[in-house]
Amino acid sequence: MGDTRTDIESLLVENRRFPPPPGFAATAQVKSEEEAERLRTSADADPERFWREQAAALKWSKPFTQVLDTGNHPFVRWFADGELNLTESCLDRHLSTWRRNKAALIWEGEPGDSRVLTYHELHREVCRVANALLELGVHTGDRVVIYMPMIPELVMSLLACARIGATHSVIFGGFSAEAIRDRVTDAGATFIITADGGWRRGKVIPLKQNVDEALVHCPDVRKVLCVRRIGQEGAPVTMKAGRDLWWSDVVPWQSPCLKAVALPAEHPLFILYTSGTTGKPKGVVHSTGGYGVQVAYTTKVVFDLKDEDTYFCTADVGWVTGHSYLVYGPLMNGATSVMYEGAPETPQRDRLWNLIDRWGVTIFYTAPTAIRAFMRWGNEWPEKHSLSTLRLLGTVGEPINPAAWMWYREVIGKSRCPIVDTWWQTETGGIMVAPLPGATAAKPGSCTKPLPGFSVEVVQRDGKPAAANEGGYLVITKPWPGQLRTVWGDPDRYVKNYFSEIQIDGRPVYFTGDGARRDPEGYLWVMGRVDDVLNVAGHRIGTAEVESALVSHPDVAEAAVVGRPDELKGQAIVAFVTLRGGKEGTPEQAKALLFHVVKEIGAIARPEEIRFTDSLPKTRSGKIMRRLLREIAASGQVTGDVTTLEDFSVLQRLSATPGDE
Repeated sequence: MGDTRTDIESLLVENRRFPPPPGFAATAQVKSEEEAERLRTSADADPERFWREQAAALKWSKPFTQVLDTGNHPFVRWFADGELNLTESCLDRHLSTWRRNKAALIWEGEPGDSRVLTYHELHREVCRVANALLELGVHTGDRVVIYMPMIPELVMSLLACARIGATHSVIFGGFSAEAIRDRVTDAGATFIITADGGWRRGKVIPLKQNVDEALVHCPDVRKVLCVRRIGQEGAPVTMKAGRDLWWSDVVPWQSPCLKAVALPAEHPLFILYTSGTTGKPKGVVHSTGGYGVQVAYTTKVVFDLKDEDTYFCTADVGWVTGHSYLVYGPLMNGATSVMYEGAPETPQRDRLWNLIDRWGVTIFYTAPTAIRAFMRWGNEWPEKHSLSTLRLLGTVGEPINPAAWMWYREVIGKSRCPIVDTWWQTETGGIMVAPLPGATAAKPGSCTKPLPGFSVEVVQRDGKPAAANEGGYLVITKPWPGQLRTVWGDPDRYVKNYFSEIQIDGRPVYFTGDGARRDPEGYLWVMGRVDDVLNVAGHRIGTAEVESALVSHPDVAEAAVVGRPDELKGQAIVAFVTLRGGKEGTPEQAKALLFHVVKEIGAIARPEEIRFTDSLPKTRSGKIMRRLLREIAASGQVTGDVTTLEDFSVLQRLSATPGDE
């Protein structure tokens, strides 16, 4: 990494700032921090005016007269007397402009096949799918489950549901039959769109087979529409007569024209189930109008989107990032969006860098977990490629440690691309906190400041503001358009989960579940989930801070820190560490890492135990499953839901790994 180690040490001590490159700022949507502050001040003074202006960017069938209704707080309503259909903002309105023949979607499959769809072509295909759904008995208000690989038909299916007013619920293609069953049952879905299989690291994921197993317990599902992605030899499937139909037998023969259904702004656009927990799935419900307004706005200003950009979000559409920043946000802004089906190391570890060069990607949005994997694989892979078209980088999913931020900036961005570190959640619908790339000076590890229009604060349990650099709870104090409307079928759970923990001036506010601090310049530093903020001998220690310290050591590729019960301290710190290639997890190495953490943070943050491992348990979207690590650290066993786990053999190896003091 060259001099990066020195840079990381100095930034941890000096809190370095990286202002936007002058050339970037000159043409940006927001060109200076002064301009950004004026926008924040104006939005805070009159939020309804601000959001009315943002809503004008969408196509409305019936204009709204009321911006916000808080009469039944926390069940808020935005633009409630207006009507629209998001597919008209995503597709139809572009057809009367030069964008008609612009690439809307550039798709590449893991085996190397590809397809480019213009806005005109995508519109025609969406109408065909929507007509097929209508012919097969899907109505406005029905719930349609989509369980597919990352192929163009997945995007078409989302938009087709939206076009006829059917609420879509995408289930990530790595989920098991049991997870499908639970989500289909909870949503009351009667229709499923799937595929025979999908590619992942050269192997076939048997999607239709998983659906068949799930539907043994879901008698209300009437129809299953199946895309032939793999072929009979790679993914043999059974088609149930009267229920199952091949996409190729139904969709291509439909009319490519269909008028979009005008829907109330509060119509449920989609349900997305949160994963990784035990018990009943939690279906987060997002509306049509408010969600659309927030996502269109944030896509434009956070990514400084220009018509000439080619934008690549690596997220799977099974997660909210794929919904908001691969499908809806880019299309509403008339962007060209890249979609990739498979794993980033297939066939080699430079697959994404190769893709960026071949398609001329200018904006790249990925997760810190992926960035740390790229670091571990070595600089030689990105250095095989130019990456000269990149002008902006983004991160999403969890706080990024400074070492990964610096590597991303220097090795991928060549020290010339601003980085937008974005904080948001499935429940928020879209980005809430992020740099404005032409205006905000970045600090590695900080998501910087709330975007204009959002009220995000750090408070203590009693609702009083936390002092500068004092750890507290991250809350959202005012309603926002993309706010989840409820938990599907369980409004009491919605109130209990999100609006029962913290009050300000006697009024419940939305608790994000994250711990954070705000520095003297107003920058937010998210410490991770509150259950990832440890209480060690009366001291609150963010696991993300200890992880950042560990990863800043030149021998460490990745680290995950959890707490385990301790009679003396309350909680003890346990670190699971993956070393860079060629390094061995010896007792001497463990002692060196302990010393390093003490040096970087202090003795109070010294891990009680370091466990070396060749890999960490992750979901198929790349998130570390810290819940499983907590169970392993505490008892050596795992009892909870592991349906999203990428590699089940990791658990066996971790459970058998001895600790090193």
